[in-house]
Amino acid sequence: MKQTEKTLLEQMKISEFEIAQRKHLFSLTSDDIKLLKASKPLIDRNLDYIVQKFYELQTENPEIALLIGDADTLQRLAHAQRKYVVDLFSGLYDLEYVNNRLRIGLVHKRIGVEPKLYLSAIYTLKSLLNEALRDNIQDQDIRINTLNALEKLMYFDITLVFDTYIRSLLSEIEIEKEKSDQYAMDLEEKIKERTMQLEEMSRTDPLTGLLNVRHLNDTLTSVLRAAQRRSEPVCFAYIDINDLKKMNDTKGHQFGDEILKMFAQTVRAVSRAEDSCFRYGGDEFCVILPNCESDAAIDIYKKRLEDEIEKRSNFVSYSIGVIQTGPQDYLETEELIRQADDLMYHRKEQAKQRQTSSDVLELRHKKLAD
Repeated sequence: MKQTEKTLLEQMKISEFEIAQRKHLFSLTSDDIKLLKASKPLIDRNLDYIVQKFYELQTENPEIALLIGDADTLQRLAHAQRKYVVDLFSGLYDLEYVNNRLRIGLVHKRIGVEPKLYLSAIYTLKSLLNEALRDNIQDQDIRINTLNALEKLMYFDITLVFDTYIRSLLSEIEIEKEKSDQYAMDLEEKIKERTMQLEEMSRTDPLTGLLNVRHLNDTLTSVLRAAQRRSEPVCFAYIDINDLKKMNDTKGHQFGDEILKMFAQTVRAVSRAEDSCFRYGGDEFCVILPNCESDAAIDIYKKRLEDEIEKRSNFVSYSIGVIQTGPQDYLETEELIRQADDLMYHRKEQAKQRQTSSDVLELRHKKLAD
């Protein structure tokens, strides 16, 4: 059952037995109840004066006057106060009476009446009621016992009011705590997400989306150590785009950036899921291929990459060096990178020589033809 579907008595778990226990705590006996009920007629005769005087005294306090606010509210409060006083002398202090007192605490908390203001109001009301009882009960013993009975009952009431006041306050604290906990969880999740994003940004080249060179050595070292444990081969590919500087100079850096992005996307597209693709810097790229032999690596980055590049651009070429290490002997990280780099430059020089020879032959043929 939802909290809002329960009565205050159910929420506070107050039963007839609990009410009897509270009456016992304040020594509120059946004789006290008879005395209070017997005083009802004289209180009824003075009820208008008591309520009117009570609010005259209350509204002299600026804090209370501000809480009351206007004449309509004052009239409603006066009506409620009349009922409160009448109930004090009803002689019937059952579940319904207790529930009404519980609601007073809840209402006072909701409208922002501080405990000090509530207690001062109770003191004022008690003083007015005591005055009425003293002036109208002639028998001294009955008068004293009635005043004592009223004091017990009002303390009984105060405990009920404060129970709901405190419970409402604790509920607000619990709700705020839940909000704070949820906020902390959301904030922690956002921080975690942002941290992951920052980590990803620190690992990623912003132009191409490939991993950046800062993590190349660590990643390659980790792959080599794992390969050694499993006696698996590792290949390392070093790739360089040919004549990118010339393209930047003739067609602009924006065009060159588009070439770099296209090339990076193609490298990643032909790579295996377990491969790690890096932009080494400028127009150079590196790929770590775990558990891969050189023939397979060359097939991927010499044949398949070349085919894919031709589909996307008919003027972009590249040079590549592929070095395998393991499964018997393993090169160290820096040495593996260096050898792949050297091989790539060797291939690039060979390509340039072939191109130069081809240009020379073409020129000779042209001169012979002339």
